[in-house]
Amino acid sequence: MILSVASAEPSGHLLAVFSAAGALAYAGAAAWARQRPRTWRSVLVLAWVLHLAALVVDIGGIGAAPVDGAHAARFGFAPSLSMTLWLVTGVYLVESRFLPLPSAQRLLSILGLIVMLLAWMFPGEYRPQAGSPLAPLHWAMGLASYGLCGVAVMHAVMLNRAERQMRAQKGQGAPAFGTPLLRLERLTFQFVTAGVVVLSIALLLGVAFTPHWKWDHKTLFAVLGWVVLTGLLTGRRVFGWRGKRATRWLYFGAGLLLLSYAGSRFVLEVILQRPTP
Repeated sequence: MILSVASAEPSGHLLAVFSAAGALAYAGAAAWARQRPRTWRSVLVLAWVLHLAALVVDIGGIGAAPVDGAHAARFGFAPSLSMTLWLVTGVYLVESRFLPLPSAQRLLSILGLIVMLLAWMFPGEYRPQAGSPLAPLHWAMGLASYGLCGVAVMHAVMLNRAERQMRAQKGQGAPAFGTPLLRLERLTFQFVTAGVVVLSIALLLGVAFTPHWKWDHKTLFAVLGWVVLTGLLTGRRVFGWRGKRATRWLYFGAGLLLLSYAGSRFVLEVILQRPTP
C-alpha cells in the first residue's frame, strides 16, 4: 500500500490521533532519558500504551468498512516493525524493574518514535478473514518470535558494549551500566532460545494450516533465519561460542528474520506498490 497518511476513513483519523500522541510521548522519553529518569519511565509507559492503541486500531481495522462483506484486518511491513518494537519495549519495561539497563533507554525511545511514524505512513493492506482458524495463531507466533529475537539483539548490543567498556577499563569492576556480563550473556541466549522455539511453532503452523502455503521469499528467509539461530544455539552448547562470534550469528539470523516478512512486504508495498499475496 502506498503512502496513506491523509486517509479520510474513521480508522485513519483514529490512527493519526494515537500515532501522533504516541510519537510525541516517545520523543519526550528520548529527551528525558538521561536528565530525568523517573519522568522518562512514566512518559515511556504512556508512549507504550498509546503505541498499543495505535496497533489495535491499525491492525484491527477499527472503523473500516467491510471488505467483500466481511470484517478485514490490516497488516504490512510497517505494522510488523511497530509490533516488534512494542514487544521489545514491553519486555524492557518489565526487565528494567529488576535489572539496571539504562543504556537502552534513549535508543528504544527513538526507535519507538520512528516505527510509530512509519506505521502511520504505511498502514498496510486490508485482508479478509483468514482461510484457516489457526492462521491468526501462525501470524501471532511469527510476530512473537520477531519480538523475542529483537529483545535478544538488544541484550547482545549491550553485551558488546559492556565488553568494550571492560577492555577499556582493563577488567576493573562491573560495566558502567551495572549489569554483570555473565548475567547479560545468559539473558541474551535465553531470549534467543525462546525466539527459536516460538519461530519453530510458527513455521510448523504455517506449513500445516496456512492456505496456499508455498516457498516464497518470506518463507525462505524465515527458514534461513531459523537455521542460523539454531546453529548459534548448537554452536554455543557444543563448542562454547561466546563474545563477538556468537553475537554476529545472532545479528545475521535476526537480519534474515527481518527480511522474511518486513523486508518482503516493504519491497511489494512501497517499492513495487502492488498488492501482497
